[in-house]
Amino acid sequence: MSSGDDHPYANPAEEGADLLSRLSTEMVRAQKKYFGRGPTRTKAYMLDDFLLIVMRGSQTQAEQTMLEFGQENLVREFRQQFENEMTSRLVGMVEEITGRKVLGYQSQILFEPEAVIEIFFFDKPAEESEIRATARGQLDDPSLGEARDDAHQDEV
Repeated sequence: MSSGDDHPYANPAEEGADLLSRLSTEMVRAQKKYFGRGPTRTKAYMLDDFLLIVMRGSQTQAEQTMLEFGQENLVREFRQQFENEMTSRLVGMVEEITGRKVLGYQSQILFEPEAVIEIFFFDKPAEESEIRATARGQLDDPSLGEARDDAHQDEV
């Protein structure tokens, strides 16, 4: 990370918060583009050498209907297969935004509470500003790292 008069952020934690928000927003856009519906709430957390993105409110109407029929395993299997096919696109997006190499990726859907968790493991630890942004988000401003409020309405 550079320092000096040309640095666009007065506070390095701002840069980390911006990165986390961008990751969340782009994940919402990708989910909307490829699933047909983006999550209503998304937040990214950068810790050590991994990125955790938690998405809520992302079930499609078809998934909700299948869950009403008691077909949790079918919904989970479809989601897992879909995410397996999406790996290169999602990993590419995260690598482009972070400038870091993703070594591993995993996705998991939870039904109670309703959430989708995306985990990306990197080749090196996060920058201090990224880690501080997550820590500050936990302590001072819970909105740090969240996707834009209207990201799920973006045209993709």
